[in-house]
Amino acid sequence: MTLSIFILSGGLVIISSKIWGWLKGIDVRSVKFQMLVTYLIIGIVPLLFFSFNTTKTLQGYFEETNEKEVLYQANKIAGNIQKADYLTDKSRQEQFWQDLDDRSVEENCRIIVVDRDGYVVADTNGMVVGKMFIVPEILVALAGRDEANLRKEEQSIYASAYIEDDYSNKIGAVLVISSFADVYELIGEISNKWIIVTIFIIIIVIALVIFMSQIIFGPLKNVLDTIKKISAGQLHQRIEIKGRNEFTELGEAVNTMTKRLEEVDQSRQEFVSNVSHELKTPLSSIKVLSESLLLQENVPVEMYKEFLQDISSEIDRMTNIVNDLLALVRNDPNEAKIKVTDIDANKMLRDIVKRLSPLANDKEIELSFQATKDVVLKGDEVKLSLAISNLVDNGIKYTPEGGHVKVSLDADNKDCFITVQDSGIGISEEEQSKVFDRFYRVDKTRDRETGGTGLGLAITHSVIMLHNGSVKIISGENEGATFIVRLPLERKEV
Repeated sequence: MTLSIFILSGGLVIISSKIWGWLKGIDVRSVKFQMLVTYLIIGIVPLLFFSFNTTKTLQGYFEETNEKEVLYQANKIAGNIQKADYLTDKSRQEQFWQDLDDRSVEENCRIIVVDRDGYVVADTNGMVVGKMFIVPEILVALAGRDEANLRKEEQSIYASAYIEDDYSNKIGAVLVISSFADVYELIGEISNKWIIVTIFIIIIVIALVIFMSQIIFGPLKNVLDTIKKISAGQLHQRIEIKGRNEFTELGEAVNTMTKRLEEVDQSRQEFVSNVSHELKTPLSSIKVLSESLLLQENVPVEMYKEFLQDISSEIDRMTNIVNDLLALVRNDPNEAKIKVTDIDANKMLRDIVKRLSPLANDKEIELSFQATKDVVLKGDEVKLSLAISNLVDNGIKYTPEGGHVKVSLDADNKDCFITVQDSGIGISEEEQSKVFDRFYRVDKTRDRETGGTGLGLAITHSVIMLHNGSVKIISGENEGATFIVRLPLERKEV
């Protein structure tokens, strides 16, 4: 037993030292500390209450039981005295005293017998024989009532019982004094053991909280550390995913967000690079043409006109690029302002077809429009007209001579559907997800020839998204392309 206690004490000392080391480094404002306090309150306060209540209950039980037991002894002794007539028969007093001494030794108590006047007839301690001995319990007994009381200051129980004659006259009383110290000692031992158990449980609770905090907050700390690195610009960082719980879902969400941020950053770099390249090309051409004119003498007027015409074309290209970039900025959802009006979609599409017909006629392309019903939607007509015009214009540019471009309109009770179908070079499945990227070209050589900036479809996509719509591509390489634009009839702010 001693060895077990020694081993347990040593284990508690080791655990306590580790817990103290952990507690010294904890931030009182942290969730760890708050969780520790919460678990201690939940685990320890009920335990302390139970311990205190149990001790009090045990003490009350022992007090009540011992009072009843001592009172029973007092009544038994009083009955024996009354039955043997010890108080009135002087010849039997020797036997009387001997019986009291035997009972006192047997019950480990002090017995005092008094007559009706309160004078002590017998005392197993022999201290107050012949003297008046008046205590509240004796007065109560002489008045005809039995009583038992615990005197905590003396750690003793005083129990009294009256003695009466054959005519029910009160002729004396018995007082039994029994020590309660051993019960108090037992209760003290129980309390001490409860204290040891409570301390042990507190240490166990703290150890469990530390262990659980490592399990719970370890992944969270990993997430926070990774987020700090990401916020410092290390977008390549990823959170290691283990298991399946709320923290892994958080890690996956952060990884997804980081991947998108990385894509946005890469897209931004590509955008800047593309803008620089697109503007650098016409600037370089202008510089070369200008230097050619400056370095040559006696240049013919025809050459001047030809070079200046080329310079003007390059300036037009730069202007188109700048205008398209400005259009993209204006269509940014964070910055764009939409002038919402009722739009006659049929009229808008007929006007677009009519405006672009000369381009189609130059390439002998059949450009047609068909509508199944009259459609009115809410939106910004200027922006939507630009977006659909880009789709039709692209269809004409990428359709060989003799082909066709068809524009159609349909609607249900919630959305309208604008379809632009061409018989051009088509778009491969791999490129369909990229055609709305800024400066992306399906056929860069043809774009140079047609003067495209690679921003038309990006503008179209931006405008459609601005109107809470969507655009779908159905195409294949050398199979033509079909763009299906869905626009809500009623605009809802999101």
